[in-house]
Amino acid sequence: MKIPDIYEIFKKYPNIITDSREIMPDSIFVALKGDNFDGNKFVDSALEKGAAYAIADDKSLAGKENIIVTDDALKTLQELAAYHRKKLGLPVLAITGSNGKTTTKELVHRTLSKKFNVAVTEGNLNNHIGVPKTLLNMKPDSDFAVVEMGTGNFGEIETLCEIANPDFGLITSVGKAHLESFKNVEGVAKAKGELFEFLAANSGKIFVNKDIDIISEMAAKFADKKNIIEYSRHDCEIKILPTDDKNDCLQFMFSEIKVCTKLIGQFNIDNALAAIAISKYFNISDLDIADAIASYIPENNRSQKIKTRQNILYMDAYNANPTSMQASLKNFIDQAAANKMLILGDMLELGISSENEHQNIIKIITESNISDVLLVGNCFSKAAHNTKFVCFKNVDDCIKYLCEHKIENRTVLIKGSHGIHLEKAVKYL
Repeated sequence: MKIPDIYEIFKKYPNIITDSREIMPDSIFVALKGDNFDGNKFVDSALEKGAAYAIADDKSLAGKENIIVTDDALKTLQELAAYHRKKLGLPVLAITGSNGKTTTKELVHRTLSKKFNVAVTEGNLNNHIGVPKTLLNMKPDSDFAVVEMGTGNFGEIETLCEIANPDFGLITSVGKAHLESFKNVEGVAKAKGELFEFLAANSGKIFVNKDIDIISEMAAKFADKKNIIEYSRHDCEIKILPTDDKNDCLQFMFSEIKVCTKLIGQFNIDNALAAIAISKYFNISDLDIADAIASYIPENNRSQKIKTRQNILYMDAYNANPTSMQASLKNFIDQAAANKMLILGDMLELGISSENEHQNIIKIITESNISDVLLVGNCFSKAAHNTKFVCFKNVDDCIKYLCEHKIENRTVLIKGSHGIHLEKAVKYL
């Protein structure tokens, strides 16, 4: 069955599901395969649970009622998404970056929603499966789409662009992320730059924060000036306001409007700035932009402030790399709060740079005035062997320590890669 034919079925049942445990009536189950699972084995179960159709690539399922067998179920999902995107024809903005892409995506979604019906990437579904699902969630009444794109290898952004065919693009930052694959910042820039290359080749528009030299240089390399939309803190009349004991979240002035966000960390200003610049380009009013940014409540362990019965937690443990870790630490060290404590987890996927980067973080902590430090993971444990910091092999060991040593009246920064699962420690604080 060809994609146009599958698309006609999709129009009748426009709910794509890739996890058989989440099947809903009148949905389409796409049987994907991974290293440790094969969705083809759950096709019959999905149909029994109410799926209208299943898309599979196990040839033994051919001929069964309501099962569409293709050569590659994932490729079919991606081609169907690209076809749907083309049919709807609405403008698509793609966002990528080493740090800040999800927060920026959320802020852009909220500001643009003041004017448009915006389809947006849910959560962190920003890979070769998540991007197609985001596109297929676009409805006929959608008039704008904001698509987050993540990458851990060269060529991935290029593939996602071929599926999403973005008209606009933004790189939030270029930092030390996924160095196991990219080796260095230059490699990261090359991978992220695939977005700019695609837009330049297809006459797309590129939003560029000209306060960030490396991104300005990348844009100039790939695109004509006429397709570059530059912005800066000066252009948008941004002035960061100091934090205080009453409000330790990011505050800033924007076009003579005071914006009090719920985001922890002044490093979030560039994420807010991107939302401002993009929304102004699409003629959203300054008051609407300010309202949307101020009302955004961060979640999913990103730049969150959590007040427990005993402590105040700065929770930023969805992910971590050397660039984001240093930014979080600097912000926390500069905070006026008393009784500070650090709970940090390893930064993963750094390859041969891992030892040096963890040692750099230890040096920053050692030179700060924070002495109460818990470190989780083998990398930090090795880097901190000559310090008095308390180290744990994993988060479970850390939790045992927290159970035995009650933490009270502390202000705690929790930061680490998602694979360390520091979020498990929150209920013990």
